[in-house]
Amino acid sequence: MKVRAIYPGTFDPVHFGHLNIMDRAAAIFDELIVAVFDHGVASKALLFSVEERVEMIRATLDGPDNIEIRRYSGLTVDFARSIDAQVIVRGLRVFSDFEFEFRMALANQRLAPEIEVVTFMTREEHTFLSGTTVREIASFGGDVSSMVPGLVARALYERFSQDDPDYKAPVSLRD
Repeated sequence: MKVRAIYPGTFDPVHFGHLNIMDRAAAIFDELIVAVFDHGVASKALLFSVEERVEMIRATLDGPDNIEIRRYSGLTVDFARSIDAQVIVRGLRVFSDFEFEFRMALANQRLAPEIEVVTFMTREEHTFLSGTTVREIASFGGDVSSMVPGLVARALYERFSQDDPDYKAPVSLRD
């Protein structure tokens, strides 16, 4: 039996920690669906649209051919069922993630006991990474090139420069 897993998230933006988990999960499962959450409405909390986030992942993912990127909305377990996924992949960075992920795994187990939740501990070099951290550093013109692929860094700097004519990206990434 082939095992299909989903790796759900907002990926706003995708960073090297996400990409590492994608590669590692794809090495274990027969198929990995990177499930990009679509809130369905524009959200001030999200910097990029679902289409932009899907395209950034596609453009930056240089890995196994058993990875597919799809958008979804609604409950993650409902999406997993709709594509016959047996596993939900999640990442853990720090202790504070554990409580949230533990509660979410228990809720998902209650809703869909047939779907397993598998967590990957992040690599040490990615423990500080989060979409929020990357967005905040980039919003102040900080260099995020060690945190995200170049295409993503440029998209961040472009987005922030649209809102602020005085915004300055790091010298290494200015056009």
